[in-house]
Formats: sequence, structure tokens, C-alpha cells
Amino acid sequence: MRFSMISAAFVASFAGFGASVALLVAAAVAVGATPAETVSWIAAVSVAKGVASAGLSLWTRLPVVLAWSTPGAALIGATAGLTLAEAVGAFLLAGILIALTGLVPWLSRLVAAIPKEIAAAMLAGVLLPFVLAVATSIVGLPALVAPIVLVFLVVRLFNPLAAVLAALAMGVILVFLGQPFPALSLNPQPFIVTLPEFSPAVLIGLGVPLYLVTMASQNLPGFSVMRAYGYEPPVEKSLVVTGFGSALVSFLGAHPFNMAAITAAICLGPDVHPDKAQRWRVGVFYGGMWILIGVATPALLPLLSAMPGEVIATIAGLALIAPLIGALHQAMEVEAARFNAVVTFAVTASGMSLLGVGAAFWGLAIGLALTLLDRVRR
Repeated sequence: MRFSMISAAFVASFAGFGASVALLVAAAVAVGATPAETVSWIAAVSVAKGVASAGLSLWTRLPVVLAWSTPGAALIGATAGLTLAEAVGAFLLAGILIALTGLVPWLSRLVAAIPKEIAAAMLAGVLLPFVLAVATSIVGLPALVAPIVLVFLVVRLFNPLAAVLAALAMGVILVFLGQPFPALSLNPQPFIVTLPEFSPAVLIGLGVPLYLVTMASQNLPGFSVMRAYGYEPPVEKSLVVTGFGSALVSFLGAHPFNMAAITAAICLGPDVHPDKAQRWRVGVFYGGMWILIGVATPALLPLLSAMPGEVIATIAGLALIAPLIGALHQAMEVEAARFNAVVTFAVTASGMSLLGVGAAFWGLAIGLALTLLDRVRR
């Protein structure tokens, strides 16, 4: 064991939490979750991915690093007019579909057959409104938001990974400067059971896109990162564990968790341990860190809940700039597919709703239809 393993696990878990927890809070607000239900959501998904990361690393002797679905949280936040119970039904469906992808080979091949340009364009359309909210938040609350953005831009010049953490820290300092912190709770039992409601429109409009976004923008890149560091990822085991795990914690109001990509890169390099065969232990430490974060969620979340909506929207939007850049680059990479990708992007970003089904589904459907027409023409 090396101290570098513990430090890498700490940096990866803390960066993952600080960079996107504001987005989860925004998603919870969008589906009408109470503060207690929001705590349950974040605590449950944190503990679940911690247990799963440690368990898969021990089982496979590979450094398996998991994350909550950040693009999935953005998708949830962009879906208006839902109740938490309806959202939980969609979370449950997405988890089951992820697990089935690991169990049924043809289903994984079907997901892999979706053109990456179309999937990336749908993701970019989901992310765009959150990034645009940074500009509107500056206008709405300039005294608080402008310094946060300035700190983000300056820190990003030297350490892009720490930029969102610095923005979050600045937000906390500015909001609570000269006033007492909110009361911190150390409730050892933060979990609240929410029974799902199954609405066909929500299952199609949120559940299916949530599954596709999680697979296309999280699991597949996560497996690619492992391969880039010389590991053959345990694809089937990971999908089954994260899928059924996501289905179980959905009853606690939590959305799916999945393979990590950016934070995984922190834990897989030679600086963690020169012997590649020994790096699996960092997955165990990483899992332990997330279990601690889940237990501490009741104490951490009041800080975010007491912050103005513009500040939360700004931090979430800043955290999604890098994923938006990646999604747009991938969507426009192939010249022959750019028209279809732009249409997918525009429909998804429009926020339209048809037959009670949200824009993400229609953007994906139209993009796939245009791709099929191109192939028929050729």
C-alpha cells in the first residue's frame, strides 16, 4: 500500500462530489424533492457507488472507479413537470435496462450501434441550457455570481480539475460571509423510501434517454479510459452491478450511477502505483471515501441548500462546460453526420414536449431517423 493510493482516492472522490453535487441539487429541485428527499438521493447514490466501487475492485482485482451520472442529472434537471415518484419510476427503469445490457449481449450491441455523433448531440442539447444559465445568473445576481465565475476562470488556467472546486468554495465564502452557517445535521439515518409511479410518458421521455445518456456518455467512455491505461474492463460485471445497484437505490430517490471517466483517470496512472497489478486497491480506498461522503451528506447539503438559486445554477453550469465541449466536438467530428447531429442538438436543446414526452427522446428519435434515411439513400 502507498499513500499515493489514498491521496488519489481522496482527490478523485472530493473532486467528483464538489464538481457536480450542485447539479444533483438542481435536479432534485426540478422534480419537487423536499430537502430531506434530496439528502436521501445524494447520500444513497454516494454510498451505493462507494460500495460498488470497492466490491468490484476486490472482485476483479482491477481499479474500478464509479461515478454518479452527471449527464443524467442534467437530463433530470431539464425535464419539467414531474413528481419525485414519477422520476423514481424512470430511475428504476434505467437501472434495469443497464443491468440487462450486461446480461443480454444483443442489447449491448444495439446500444453500441447508436451513432456516437447522435448520442453526443443529444447530450450537448441537454447540457446547453445549464451552461447558458451562467450568463443569466450573472445578470440576476452579479455581486455573488461574477466573483465565482472569475475565480473559476483564473484557477482553470493552472488546474482545470480544481476550477469547479474553487468556484464552489468561493460561492460558500461569499454566501455565508458575515452570517452564520446553517445548522449541520448528523442524522445517521438519512434515507427516505419513495415508491415509484409508472407514467408511460415519463418512462419513455426520461427513463429511456437516461439509460442511453448513462451508457453513451458515462459507461462507454469509462471502459475506454480503463483500456487506455492497459486494463481490460469487466464490462458485464460492471453493468450488472451498477444496473441492479441503481435499481435498488432508486427506491431511496437516487438516480443511476455508472463507470467514471475523468475521475477514473486520477486513479489509474503510474503515479498511483508503479505496479499496474497493485492499483486495484485504489478502487477500494475510493469506494471508502464515497461511503464517508454519503454518511456526511446530511451535514454537507445544508450549505448548498441555503445558497441562492443563481449561485447553484452557476456552479452547475461551470461544471458542465467541459462535458459540453466534449459532446459538441464528438457530435461535429464526422462531416457527413453534422446535419443530423445539429438537428438532434437543436430539438433536444429546445426543451419541447410532444405527447407528454420530453425533448431528449425526440431529439434522439429524429436524429436516428435522419441517419436511417441517409443510409437508405446511400
